[in-house]
This record gives sequence, structure tokens and C-alpha cells, in this order.
Amino acid sequence: MTLSEAREELKRLEMEEFAYGYAMGSLHYDGETGAPRDTYIPRGKALGILSGVGYQLATGERSERLLDALSEHMDELTSAERRTVELRQKDLRELKSIPMDEYVAYRELLNESHIVWTGAKERDDFASFEPVLQKIIDANRRFAALAAPDTDPYDYCLDKYEEGLTMERCDRFFGVLRDKLVPLIEKVKRAEAPDTSLLGVNFPLDRQEKLSYKLMDLLGLDRSRCRLGTTEHPFTLDLSKYDVRITTHYYENAFASSMFSVVHEGGHALYELHTVDEYAYTGLGGGVSMAVHESQSRFFENIIARSRPFCEHIWPTLVELCPELGKYSAKDFYRAVNTSKPSLIRIEADELTYSLHIMVRYELERAFMHGELEARDLPSAWKELYRKYLGVEVPDDRSGVLQDSHWSGGQIGYFPSYALGSAYGAQIVAKMKETVDVDECVAAGDLSPVCAWLEERIWRHGKLYKPTELIENAMGAPFDAKFYTDYLEAKMAAVYRF
Repeated sequence: MTLSEAREELKRLEMEEFAYGYAMGSLHYDGETGAPRDTYIPRGKALGILSGVGYQLATGERSERLLDALSEHMDELTSAERRTVELRQKDLRELKSIPMDEYVAYRELLNESHIVWTGAKERDDFASFEPVLQKIIDANRRFAALAAPDTDPYDYCLDKYEEGLTMERCDRFFGVLRDKLVPLIEKVKRAEAPDTSLLGVNFPLDRQEKLSYKLMDLLGLDRSRCRLGTTEHPFTLDLSKYDVRITTHYYENAFASSMFSVVHEGGHALYELHTVDEYAYTGLGGGVSMAVHESQSRFFENIIARSRPFCEHIWPTLVELCPELGKYSAKDFYRAVNTSKPSLIRIEADELTYSLHIMVRYELERAFMHGELEARDLPSAWKELYRKYLGVEVPDDRSGVLQDSHWSGGQIGYFPSYALGSAYGAQIVAKMKETVDVDECVAAGDLSPVCAWLEERIWRHGKLYKPTELIENAMGAPFDAKFYTDYLEAKMAAVYRF
């Protein structure tokens, strides 16, 4: 196979893989947002067949021959082609180590698992979810042993979501956070807490939906390519750079929950929508890793949307949509949405205590991937760690071990990306402020200079670089968690006036 022929074959193969991935993603989105509950059985069968074809495309003789041909011309390949070969070889090694029947059965299991988890959460019935969760844990242990027998099984899981991430790196990172943030949390506990009553006003759901679309427009999201839906647990699905779906969940007496979910998921969508056109339908299209992805979502959710300039800019819109808020001020809103208090629910946690929620999940995942915990042990272990790290008593499993959808989706190893991404964001904004007046842009409601900076340094590159390379190039220096702890110390001082 000549190099020219190999390049054409790569285009054809990647387009076929895209088509099957698009079909599976569309089915997944429909199942999460609009499909009748009992349709999961035929959907699962369809997903099983589609995932089987995807498996064959990625691991079959055709793919192996193509990679061999491209490898013979590595010196002649572009940087994008070399990265593509590298990523495909890694995927090939992993997938070929897992028998196809097990891979397909696992995909079908995840489709069923979401339905079971949703019902278990509604009924506060962990027992109904436990056997399915145990199957997911067992499958991930087995896949880790097959795909990376010389690697720690939890390191294998972490690497799937953040290439190169290990427990050793996580332990160092969380150690810095514990040393710096625990004393700060204690200091905040002793300070006078802001009034948060405005967050509980009755904000009609139809008005919240209007707010969501205003927020999407403010972020610069192209609504002809980005759809907003509702679901139990908000998420973003990137079907392609031309079709990204985000979701939220509305609560009539907790409008800030949906408001910040929309901004968070909008940050994910901005990243996906702004990879360069030449990577569309290829393996380089889309965000490079979950920590980099979370650096974007949590950057917009917290650093931008919880900032004083943003709160002042959006306040007139909030009062217009919900006149009951008129008795409060933008300053009240800023302090309320930045109040720090240990809580039960991760997605509603404040910035200061958020990483403690992640540490709970990190320790539980590490334990069950090492066989130290089984699914039946998780509710009690969860409650124990919440008591230890946050000083919070967990009253039920609905607000405890069942609160997140990640494990039902097989996303073991994902959670540390949230905390790491949050820390990336603080260092990114510090670098950005060297050339962009971020506060002025936010106050004016013009985020285009902020987005342009991110597009040039992060979004457009897709998966061309490894996560650490991409983020260090953007920040102009190696990652340093001190930027994050300094940022939190400054914000808490402003909110609590100490």
C-alpha cells in the first residue's frame, strides 16, 4: 500500500467509524433525554450491533494493515497523521485484548444500567442497582487486566480519561489541596455567612428555560449546532464539531442549579464546536481529555459565571425573568453563589469544597478497582468518607452513592478530571489576563476575546497534542496547583470579607 493509498484508506475508515459513532451517540442521547423508559431493550440491541461493527472497524485486519502501511512512512507523515497513528495503535492494542463478545455485552450492559440507575435513584433503592454496578466493576477490573496487565488497574482507568494520569500524580495533587484548602475551609466556617435566601425563590421553569437560551447566546454558542435538552443528570454529548448536545435539569426553587449547569455544559460545547474543520470526522476531532475538557467547563461555570462582573451583568436579566429577585442586589447574588458550605451534592458544591467531593469518589474507585470494596460496600463507605472529609451526614443513598450517573455509564476514573480541570482553569485565566482584560469583557457581556484566546491555544487543536503538552503550551509553564489555591483564597477573602 502506497502512502497516498494509505491516506485515502484512513479517510474512508475514519468516516465509517464516525458514522457508527454518530448513530450510537444519537441513540444514547435519545435514551437519556426523550425516549420512553421501556424502549431501552430494543435500543440496547441496536447499540450492541453498532458497537460490534465499531469494534471490528477498529481492530480488524483492515485497520492493522493500514497502521502497518502508515508506520512504514512515519518520517513522511504530518504531525496530525503521526498523532492519529499513535492514538489508533493504542486503541488497537487495548481493544484487541478484549474479546469482542465481552465488549459488545458490556456496551449492552451500560445501556441497561442507566435505566436501572435512574429508577434506583428515584426510589432511593441502591439494592436494585447493586448487581448491575457490580457487573460494571467486574468488567472494568477484567478489561484492565487484559489490556494492561503490567499496569495498576486504577491507573489504567485514569489514563482512559486523562492520558498519562496516575494515582501517584493524583495523590500529589490532592495532597496540595488538602494542605492549603482544609485550613481555608475552617477559616470560612468561622466567618459570617452570606444570605443565600435568594437562591430559593420560586423561579418558574419556563422562565428558567428562557434564561438558559440567553446564557447560551452570551457564551457565543451557535444554537444551530448546539441543542439544549433536559435529563436527570446534566451532560454534554459531542456527536461531531457540527452537532453538540448539552442538557440541564430544572428545579423551580433552585434556579442557580440549572443556570450554572447550562454554563458548565456550555463550556464543554464551546471546546467541541471550535476544533479546526480539518479534524471533523477524524480521530483528532474533539477534546483531548476529560481534565482539559473540565478545565473549560469549570472555567466558564466558576471563574467566569461566578465572578463579580458576570453576576452584575446577568442580574438585570434575572430580575426581568423573576421579579421576586428584585428585592435583592447583584452583590447579594455574587456572595450567595460563592458561599462555601460542606454539602451533600457534588454538582451543587461550592468551589472551595468541591475537590473534597472528588476525593471521596477517587478513594472509592481506587478501592473497588483494587478489590478492597465491592458494590455492596459502597453506600456505607460513601457515608463514612463524607463524614470524614466534609463533616456531613448522608441521610439516604439518593443524595449519596446514587447521586452521580458516572458509574452507571462505566466512567470509572473520570472523577479526578473535575478537580484537576478546575485547577487548570485557574492557571489558564492567570495567563490569559496577561493579554486580555477578562473582567472588562465579562462586565460588557462580550466573551469573544476570552473565547478567541481559548480557541487559539486549546480548542482548535483537538487531540493533536497530549494533554500535558497542550495545557502547558496554553499556560506557558508546567502545571502548578498553587494558582488554584491562590485563586480560591482570594475569592473567599472577597466573599467573606476577611
